[in-house]
Amino acid sequence: MSFVVLGLLLIRPMSLYDLIKGFEAGVSLFYSASSGSIKRALDGLLAAGHIAVADTERQARGRKVYEITDTGRQHFHAWLTGDLTGSDLETAVLSRLFFLGHVAPAERLVVLHTIIARTADSLAELESRRDEIAALPVPDEWRALAFHQRAVLDYGIASHRHSLDWLREHLAETERDETERAETERGK
Repeated sequence: MSFVVLGLLLIRPMSLYDLIKGFEAGVSLFYSASSGSIKRALDGLLAAGHIAVADTERQARGRKVYEITDTGRQHFHAWLTGDLTGSDLETAVLSRLFFLGHVAPAERLVVLHTIIARTADSLAELESRRDEIAALPVPDEWRALAFHQRAVLDYGIASHRHSLDWLREHLAETERDETERAETERGK
């Protein structure tokens, strides 16, 4: 949550209300958050020195507007370009993709390669688990339950395969876009 807040604050300084609207406008497609959880993230980021309250004299009605600090920028960059951690791979991937434009073009490619490698590893793990489960005997009274539980595993495998295909396509598009951008810059 805190990294998503930092990513939004990299776009522009925002109040709690602005951040809630930022979540509703796009982030909620992959990450759901309540106003209370956003407020707790702000409090933690303030305490860590990753954000600061902007000059309040400029703000109407005493509204607090938060801005990211240099420490916050470094913290966000380390997260965005670092290894994917946690058990929710989809949220980790989509959070990084959503903010990938915040890093330099060469770093974008490295991040995409990291995401693809982690997704491929996760797919291999699911496929291995499926093979192990397929070898287990299932008593008759549990066949229906096991059938549908395997279907959930198959869904996860299909989802990972689709994600991997999509990510590879996105990488190719990103490489083409970066090449075109570099050629345009050289031509100026």
